[in-house]
Amino acid sequence: MKKNSTVNIVFLAPCVLTFIMIIIIPFFFGLYYSVTDWNGVSDDVAFVGLKNFRGLVSSPDFIYSFLITIAYTLINIVFINIVSFILSLIVTSKIRRRNFYRSGFFVPYLIGGIVLGYIWQFILNNILVKIGTTYSIAFLQTSFLSKPNTVIWTMAVVNTWQYAGYIMLIFVAAIQGIPSSLMEAANVDGASYFHRVMHILIPMMANAFTISIFLTLTTSFKQFDMNMTLTNGGPATRFMDAPVKASQLLAMNIFNTATANRMAEAQAKAVVLFIALLIVSLIQVSVNKKKEVEM
Repeated sequence: MKKNSTVNIVFLAPCVLTFIMIIIIPFFFGLYYSVTDWNGVSDDVAFVGLKNFRGLVSSPDFIYSFLITIAYTLINIVFINIVSFILSLIVTSKIRRRNFYRSGFFVPYLIGGIVLGYIWQFILNNILVKIGTTYSIAFLQTSFLSKPNTVIWTMAVVNTWQYAGYIMLIFVAAIQGIPSSLMEAANVDGASYFHRVMHILIPMMANAFTISIFLTLTTSFKQFDMNMTLTNGGPATRFMDAPVKASQLLAMNIFNTATANRMAEAQAKAVVLFIALLIVSLIQVSVNKKKEVEM
């Protein structure tokens, strides 16, 4: 028994030490710096209490980024889950080459966010604009990324293109776990395909929808890489009579604040982001526990 305990400690120790060094220690340093005036360079660090957090409440830049991140996240939840569900119905139907389609729909997820951003930036800013100019298509003559009222929707479409294939696999697994006899019995009773989907598939996929919604929520809320390469936060707009970046999500706002040598303020923003994600995680755990009890 003692030998087994020693072996367990030997194997667990590197993981625990790595977790402490990479996650725990930086986390507490971040909390500490969020209540100081550290600029990221100077050795002089003064305690300022909650000054950085109070400043966020009156900062148009931060408030706009926070609100636009919430809006972007909600749009993604709707877009990704609807598209993913439709794709899952397609690849679980009796069409030919459905495995080929399943692989094809999943491929965009394998593309990194930075590469994806540059690819779609070129498509939206060059190819589509060129097509619009050549064929006199008015709405294509100006890039969707250059207009404040369309940039977030465009980002959501690109993000859906990337993540729909991944969420699709979750739905496919859920559909394949439903006894085919239920669908066959409903078909024999004269239920249309639409009614079978609405009254059998969707209710029995509740757990899959819960997982997909929370995955989409957390991924969208902390998104950074595609935001940086696709729009770099632009275009400019105004909020609370102040200039702001129309598509600067919260993670990118934190990055820009930190690289502007306002590290303490960036840490305060990061704490707010952490609290938001923590709340989402706690809600997810609570929902999952309730579902386990019901089952």
